[in-house]
Amino acid sequence: MSDTLASTDAPARTDFIRQIVRDDLACGKHTAIKTRFPPEPNGYLHIGHAKAICLDFGIAAEFGGSCNLRLDDTNPAKEDPEYVRAIQDDVRWLGFTWASLRHASDYFEVFYLAAEKLIRQGDAFVCDLSAEDVRAYRGTLTEPGRESPYRNRSVEENLDLFRRMRAGEFPDGARTLRAKIDMASGNINLRDPALYRIKHVPHQNTGDAWCIYPMYDFAHSLSDAIEGITHSLCTLEFEDHRPLYDWCVDRVDLAHNPELLAPLRAKGLPLEAGKPRQIEFSRLNFNYLVMSKRKLLALVEEGLVDGWDDPRMPTLQGIRRRGYTPSALKLMVERVGISKQNSLLDLSILEGALRDDLDAHAPRRMAVIDPIKLVLTNLPETHEEWRALPTIRKTRARASACCRSRARCGSSARISKRCRHRASSA
Repeated sequence: MSDTLASTDAPARTDFIRQIVRDDLACGKHTAIKTRFPPEPNGYLHIGHAKAICLDFGIAAEFGGSCNLRLDDTNPAKEDPEYVRAIQDDVRWLGFTWASLRHASDYFEVFYLAAEKLIRQGDAFVCDLSAEDVRAYRGTLTEPGRESPYRNRSVEENLDLFRRMRAGEFPDGARTLRAKIDMASGNINLRDPALYRIKHVPHQNTGDAWCIYPMYDFAHSLSDAIEGITHSLCTLEFEDHRPLYDWCVDRVDLAHNPELLAPLRAKGLPLEAGKPRQIEFSRLNFNYLVMSKRKLLALVEEGLVDGWDDPRMPTLQGIRRRGYTPSALKLMVERVGISKQNSLLDLSILEGALRDDLDAHAPRRMAVIDPIKLVLTNLPETHEEWRALPTIRKTRARASACCRSRARCGSSARISKRCRHRASSA
C-alpha cells in the first residue's frame, strides 16, 4: 500500500468498523486484514465513491493488510473498457495502490461450478417463469410469495437445463437459475432470488465465451470468498442483502471445496478462499448533487454536459478538473467519519475541506504589480542583497524561495505606490 489517510503520529481512529477489525485481530480470528474496492464498470466514479475508496484502502493500510481493486463486471450490456480505465485512474489519482487487480469475470468458471453444486444439493432450480410472473409470485412486504411451479424439478432435470442454458439453446429471459430459500421470508431478497440469467451479449473481458451471467449478489459474495476478503465493506443499501450474501458463501463453502477453485490455477491466480464478513456503513450524500450513476449517465447521453469529466459533474474526473485535490477529498472523508446513520450533508463540508487543504499547501508569492521608478544614489554599484521569502503559510515547516535585489549608484529602482503615497503625505 502506498498511502494512508493519516500521518503516523495521528491518534488512532475509533469508528465502529475499525473497532471490529481490532477485535478480530486481537482474538485471533484473522492474522491479516484483506479488503477490496469492487465498483461496477458501468460509469465513472463520483464523490460518493471517494469515501468507499478511502475506507477500503485506508483500513487495509492502517492494519498492515492489503486491498484489491476488483471490477464487478457481471452485466456486459452496461459495461465498457472506458469505465475500467477511468476507475483505475481515479484510484491512482487519490494516491492508492491495489494489491491485485481482479475482475469478477476472472471467476466465471468458478461461479458456474458453484451453481452446479447448489443444484446437486437441492439449493437451486431452473425456473421458466417470465420476469413479470416472477414479480407476481414474489409477494409483497405484507404478503408471502408463492412457490414457482418449477421449484420441485429433479436434480437431473435442473442440471440438464442449466447446462443447456450455458450452451446457448434458449433465448434471453427464457429461463433463470434461482436459489431455493424461502418464499415466505420477511426479507424479499430471500424469496428464491435469481442466481443466473440468459443474456446473449459479448463480454468486454471474456468475449463470446458465455451467454449466461451470474447475478450481482451471487457473484459479489463468491468473489469476496475467492479472494479471501476478511471484511467486505459496503453501503447501507446492501444491509438487507446480507442474509443472501451469507447464504451464498455458506452453501457454496469455497474454503472447504477446493475442487471448485480448480479454474483459478489455470489463470495463475492464488488459492486463498475464506469466509468474508459483510459490514455496512452510511453512504456519502450531499445537498444539490446527483450521486446516481444512472442519472449521471443520462446527463452524458442526452448531451446536457460535455462528458463524464465535465467540471460541472460530481464525478472524480469532473471535480479534478475543477481544482479539487486528492488530499482535500481525504480530509473531507475524515471529517465526515464512518457511521451507520444515513444523512444528507451540506456542500460546505466539501468546499471547506478544499479551502483548508489549499490554505495549508498552496504556494504563495508577494509581488508589486505596478511599481514606480526610484533612483538610488547612496549605494555602490556592486551592492546586492538576497531575501528568503516564505512560500507556504500555516504549516510548521515553511518552504522558502530566495529572491535577489540589486541596485547601482545612479541606477533606477522601483517602489510601490503605497510607499510613494506615504512619502508625499509626510
